[in-house]
Amino acid sequence: MLLTMDSLNQFLDKLINPSLLIVQNITFANAVYITEIVQRFDCPILLWTLREPVIDGGRLRLNSLTGAYSAGNVLLNFRNKNFEYIYGSPDEDSIISKISATIKSAKIVHDLKHVNITSVGHTPEGFGFGRALDVEIAKYFGATLYSIEVRELIDKAKTFSTEECLDYIKDFENTCTNYENIDPNNILDYARLLKAYKDYAVDNKIDVLSSRCWPDFFVSYGTPVCGVLSKLNDLGIYASCESDTFGALSMYMAGKLSGSATFFGDPVSLDEEENTITYWHCGMAACSLSTENKANIGVHPNRKIGPVMDFGCKPTDRATIFRIGKDETGQFRFFIFSGEILDKPKQFLGTSLVIKTDRNSKSIVDNSIKDGWEPHFVIAYSDITEELKILGSMLGLKVIEY
Repeated sequence: MLLTMDSLNQFLDKLINPSLLIVQNITFANAVYITEIVQRFDCPILLWTLREPVIDGGRLRLNSLTGAYSAGNVLLNFRNKNFEYIYGSPDEDSIISKISATIKSAKIVHDLKHVNITSVGHTPEGFGFGRALDVEIAKYFGATLYSIEVRELIDKAKTFSTEECLDYIKDFENTCTNYENIDPNNILDYARLLKAYKDYAVDNKIDVLSSRCWPDFFVSYGTPVCGVLSKLNDLGIYASCESDTFGALSMYMAGKLSGSATFFGDPVSLDEEENTITYWHCGMAACSLSTENKANIGVHPNRKIGPVMDFGCKPTDRATIFRIGKDETGQFRFFIFSGEILDKPKQFLGTSLVIKTDRNSKSIVDNSIKDGWEPHFVIAYSDITEELKILGSMLGLKVIEY
């Protein structure tokens, strides 16, 4: 317990660049204490008020709540409301949950400073919403953005021999099914391309990757990149298609918070009676998301070239739909809603999942279209809404929950 300014300063002197501070008001503390803390450290703060242990008409035991008001007033002025707050005792489930969510979110903020992102090629025409600048990635998220051209990885893939790619082909056959119906030359080219992408990511310590896909890989390489990006997600490299860098960064955040691979896709169908929204993409999803032990392989629905992923995604009781986007002024914002992924077969050629939304699905679609959200979304296999709301606050971004 730090009950004097001297004891507080002695404790603060021992801290080295903290990523999160939990300030618990055991009793009343005037504004001097929290002022000293915020002047010393520019990191997320969780303010914690304890309940009065006894209300019996006698002496006030703690007076913790009044101290929280003093601290909150200071944090309003220094942090513009950018702090978290809890009220309760250490053994309460809501307190345990909020502290856990806050720590997870603070870790994401900390880890982002060491995250390397690569944009492989430019966004296609009309997909500029996914295009990122290195300076804005560094300013708002703390990460580092690199850029390379598609031809660099295509040219590198073409140099690999069949022998160099045998392990990738074997892994493909062990984790996928229906590959017998794909041209063997395309499977070899898939393996070459996967080796090129993986080698680049490993050599350059890349955590997140957004890749151009059409038309380059159909016309310049002859084999789609969909399967490659799918496999990268299973390998822990968060990869999006159509060069959507903010989509890939959304996959990273959601994946780290949920602890599993995420789905990346477009909202393509609405069922008001079932209260569902269907998300789909033309051939990209981590193999681990398949309902079967092995992921089904097919051909691209438009170009009729494989291999691409072609399956319905596995169900889960709790899921979160998330997106890092921009509003009409160019300011970053978070999109969040939650629901249940139903046990549904593949809805269209490619990969798909069906979300039964916690709130009215039609209202979600109507309002998010009117609010101008981008057409790519990330689906996490866990309820991480609380963590994402805290993360948005820590990053100073607007959070919109539908």
